Amino acid sequence: MKPGSKYHPLFNHLKQSGLVEVVLPFTEIEALLRSPLPNSASDRKNWWSNRETPAALQASAWVGAGYHVQAVDMDSKVVTFRRFEAEYNIQTKDGKIVWQRDAIRALRKHMGLTQMEFAEQMGVRRQTISEWENGVYEPDRSTAKFLELIAKHANFPVPVTEAT
Repeated sequence: MKPGSKYHPLFNHLKQSGLVEVVLPFTEIEALLRSPLPNSASDRKNWWSNRETPAALQASAWVGAGYHVQAVDMDSKVVTFRRFEAEYNIQTKDGKIVWQRDAIRALRKHMGLTQMEFAEQMGVRRQTISEWENGVYEPDRSTAKFLELIAKHANFPVPVTEAT
């Protein structure tokens, strides 16, 4: 979520709250945004979906801050955001992370980076990060070692389960 975006104030509010659950009336969200919500926010429950798409910029605010919409009361005009923790299937072998799709995505999310930002840190194209995260192919050995260094620097927790 870029500063200056219409929904950036909501992103900031959620990111800084530190709460597991944040309940906000539509009016409070509008006060944060310093502008009214679109009519569709009051008329269509699906406006509050958790899908990050170019057409749903608003969802980038709460998803980017680490929240999902848990509930929307359209009558009371109140939305409940809940912090989410994605579960990833991260495998290890000989005490080291096996750098497959879930491990790479989990590291990037742990660092709070977009695919583009992570690609810049890795020195690769954004498409490469996407391909790794979608299992099109896996990083080579030297890249896996670089990922280990980045993970260590980012205090990325190594799971205790071993790959079979």
